[in-house]
Amino acid sequence: MTFNTTLTPSGHLFPIEAHETILEAAIKHGYTLPYSCRDGVCGACKGKVLQGEVDHGKFQESTLTEAERAAGMTLFCCAKPKSDLNLECREVNAVKDIPVKTMPCRVQSMTKRADDVMVLQLKLPANERLQFLAGQYIDILIKDHKPRSFSLANAPHNDEFLELHIRNIVGGEFTKHVFEVMKERDILRFKGPLGTFFLREDSDKPILFVASGTGFAPIKAIIEHALYIGVKRPMHFYWGARKLSDLYMLDMAKQWEAAGIKFTPVLSDAIPEDNWTGRSGFVHKAVMEDYADMSKHEVYACGAPIVVEAAHTDFTGQCGLLNENFYSDAFTFAPKS
Repeated sequence: MTFNTTLTPSGHLFPIEAHETILEAAIKHGYTLPYSCRDGVCGACKGKVLQGEVDHGKFQESTLTEAERAAGMTLFCCAKPKSDLNLECREVNAVKDIPVKTMPCRVQSMTKRADDVMVLQLKLPANERLQFLAGQYIDILIKDHKPRSFSLANAPHNDEFLELHIRNIVGGEFTKHVFEVMKERDILRFKGPLGTFFLREDSDKPILFVASGTGFAPIKAIIEHALYIGVKRPMHFYWGARKLSDLYMLDMAKQWEAAGIKFTPVLSDAIPEDNWTGRSGFVHKAVMEDYADMSKHEVYACGAPIVVEAAHTDFTGQCGLLNENFYSDAFTFAPKS
């Protein structure tokens, strides 16, 4: 059975199935409510039912008291609808609305996707979740060393584990540790979420995604989020690398094509074994060949600084892209400001 939910004071309206929690349905339809644990423990998602009836679900009595329930309060991460609802709640509309936390995590899994790319899955403590916007990053905190910044490669709706894509950088102390010393169940500490690289959902402009190397990680998160909430804007993803094996999740990118997202891989230094017949050269040049006029587009670019800077200079200088429609995250292999 499907009910309607209205959020007050915004007036946002979305459908909710009887088996869904309020938080699940809100995220699915593109509305982000405050949350943390997603398990009825922390109380961050507490809000008021102005009209309608809910099943409060499983929660800790100390987090949602009998008096609070009598006053119409509920926990959106646990509550499910029993009728149409009108809910009083604060919505997360910007980075400033999301608390930055310092937390421990455990290395759940390590998967080598290329000779120099490791995909980490990080598990948070029980009853903890990190609220973030797709595309943001975290700082790994290392004693007596500067933090190391890595983009989150998972979308917010898929937050059981935090996913990082780590390239083994020559001379990189932490990346060397990841590839040569780190093992599953190791404990790390991080701070986040951080950064302003995230999908602007209030726009209707077509989107050009441009990634180089592991710049794929935040683009992956944004695309998965866009697909999850049903974004209908035209989207075209360009992924640049040196050789074919550097496109370390090529199958995933190809799967997005079936969902309507155009995909163009570009290799700058293909080797004979690649038998490459696709686009070659610099990835941002391939974008320019296809979109000489970007005046009505938005661009999300991520990867090596030289790629991001070249894209910004050429797109705005030669293709008519408005500066305010260029969103970027350059990997400098140092803490981001």
